[in-house]
Amino acid sequence: MKERFDTLSAICSRETTRHYSTSFSLGILFLKKEVRDPIHAIYGFVRLADEIVDSFHGYPKSLMLAELKRDCFMAIERGISINPVINSFQQVVNKFGIRHDLINQFLNSMEMDLHDQSYTAEKYEEYIMGSAQVVGLMCLHVFINGKDEEFERLRIPAMKLGSAFQKVNFLRDINADYQELNRTYFPGVNLSAFSEENKRAIEADILRELNEALNGIRLLPCSCRKGVYLAYVYYRQLFRKITKIPAEKVMSQRIRVSNGHKFLLMFDSLVRYKLNVL
Repeated sequence: MKERFDTLSAICSRETTRHYSTSFSLGILFLKKEVRDPIHAIYGFVRLADEIVDSFHGYPKSLMLAELKRDCFMAIERGISINPVINSFQQVVNKFGIRHDLINQFLNSMEMDLHDQSYTAEKYEEYIMGSAQVVGLMCLHVFINGKDEEFERLRIPAMKLGSAFQKVNFLRDINADYQELNRTYFPGVNLSAFSEENKRAIEADILRELNEALNGIRLLPCSCRKGVYLAYVYYRQLFRKITKIPAEKVMSQRIRVSNGHKFLLMFDSLVRYKLNVL
């Protein structure tokens, strides 16, 4: 029966999330049960594309990304895919009415990563929109269960949250992106001479978006508010850790929050959530 394969598909997406992101896995764990598998499905699909462009060196990345795009939309039309991760994703797209243009924007941003480039302000905004903000909007479709009015009310904060998370990732991975992948995301920044002034300007932009996103998290349905807040707390802590490190060290090491610290943050977040002091 297809239900058996659908169950396997959900498991594959869940394991993909767990394998690649402790932070998101823990955050998703604190979502209501009915929301967890759809968010795993979105993360699993996003991760497939990300792995193609970031990790599959020596393989035909452009062709593989084009095949992923083709298979994704074919699965959405058919209502099934033999790829378990794509299969679980198409179910979410069809059930919650995720707009196809959001998927296209995401895949277009992944395609941008196939080419060595320094980003202009315009290209940077285009990339952030496609790689991060639309992922926040896909998740929002699930969180509000297709309610258009709620979607519009929370659309901007969801985009800000996705954008802030992505920019924190850029700062965390700035050295690897530059040295290993020949990518310079931040417009107008010379990474061969990355300065404290450059770093502070980027941090000010991230802090503004984190603050705007928090206002939106407070308005989310209770089925998802706790889990999204926990993911927010993890990223905010990573961001704070980065702000305390000199620019030259950010360019030479990858900053992370230990799993033990994440669990401490989890308990603190749960207390704050119960006391309604987000």
